[in-house]
Amino acid sequence: MAVNLSKNGPALTAAYKEVVDEKSSTNWALFTYEGNSNDIRLAEKGDGGLEELVEELNSGKVMYAFCRVEDPNSGLPKYVLINWTGEGVNDARKGLCANHVSSMANFLKGAHVTINARAEEDVEPEVIVQKVAKASGANYSFHKEGSSRFQDSGPQGPVGSVYQKTNAMSEIRKTNKDTFWAQAERDEEKRRQEERHKADEERQKLERERKDREAKEAALREKRDKEKSSQIDQQKKYQQQLEAENKEQEKQRWEQQERDVTQKKSVRRGESVEKANEAASLISQRAMNPREMFKQRERGIIPSDSDVPPAAPASPQPGRLQSPFFSKQANEFERSSSPQRQASPVPADSASPVRAAEEAPSSDTYVPETSCDVSDQMGENNMNETPEEESTVKGICARALYDYQAADDTEISFDPDEIITGIEMIDEGWWRGYGTDGHFGMFPANYVELI
Repeated sequence: MAVNLSKNGPALTAAYKEVVDEKSSTNWALFTYEGNSNDIRLAEKGDGGLEELVEELNSGKVMYAFCRVEDPNSGLPKYVLINWTGEGVNDARKGLCANHVSSMANFLKGAHVTINARAEEDVEPEVIVQKVAKASGANYSFHKEGSSRFQDSGPQGPVGSVYQKTNAMSEIRKTNKDTFWAQAERDEEKRRQEERHKADEERQKLERERKDREAKEAALREKRDKEKSSQIDQQKKYQQQLEAENKEQEKQRWEQQERDVTQKKSVRRGESVEKANEAASLISQRAMNPREMFKQRERGIIPSDSDVPPAAPASPQPGRLQSPFFSKQANEFERSSSPQRQASPVPADSASPVRAAEEAPSSDTYVPETSCDVSDQMGENNMNETPEEESTVKGICARALYDYQAADDTEISFDPDEIITGIEMIDEGWWRGYGTDGHFGMFPANYVELI
């Protein structure tokens, strides 16, 4: 970077002018840098001459001194510029400040002698005065020269001449000398060409080595990439194999669960069908069709004692049914809630097959009465019942725990958390009730919980 003389320009110029002015008592000025920057500042100035200036030089700094001295020969003022580089300055700073010498010389112009000093021996006042005396144009004192200059000093010697006789051998030697230097120049040119050729060969060799090294590194890198890709592919295949095995195991487990569920449904359906057939056989033993009996009750006709069981009284109101099925459901629920079940006594004088069929299943808690005819009868009876009777029938309710899909028309479907009303506990495993859509049918008892 260039030296900066503008920051402290006024102070630098004033000090320089004081040294140059012969009327001023200041005869030296010392300049240096501000820290490690390139800004020049005034370090010191004085009127003690070289002796005082030398004492201000610092061995750890780069400094510039401008001093006015008296020429010992002529007695005229001479100006000396000292470029001081101390021995303690690092090499980097020395190299940087070496470029500033010309700029400082242009600023401190008018110096007759320039001294580049690094040690105190280079700036001894006597040495500097001797250099100033040698640099002066005349080696005499104008003031000390007397009048003896114009006195006659006697006869003078002959005047010399520069003529020399031509010597042929000398001329030949000069010619040989020219030839020698021409040959030397040719040899030097040849040597340079050889060096350039060797440098080109060395450069080509290095280029080939670099290309070979890069090719080897590329091959090694490609090999590592292939190995890594192979490992990744193997890992992916292994992962896919594990996933396929897991999927297969999951599929087998689901299939097994489906088979188990299907088997359980088959068993339950078989049991339900068996119990439904048993209920149908019992109902078929009745002497009178229940549908006709319900119709007669609706019309207000009381059947005879031989046709109607004495336990079924006549309907107190026209249009209201007193179904033995619902009374039986209530009796069964009371028996299931009691600590101990007891069989209902059967009157000896009751010879009606309908009553016998109704009282026969009373020895068990759950009586299967599932059949298509019974479902149809219940559907017709429900259409004619009053709202008061519906609230009585829907007294036993349950909440669905799981979803269930009906296998046929005799079953109902439901989703979790749906409410099933009017439940009939016809069996330990299968109940009947009304779904949310109003359909009446059977459903598995372990799929719900009573509320």
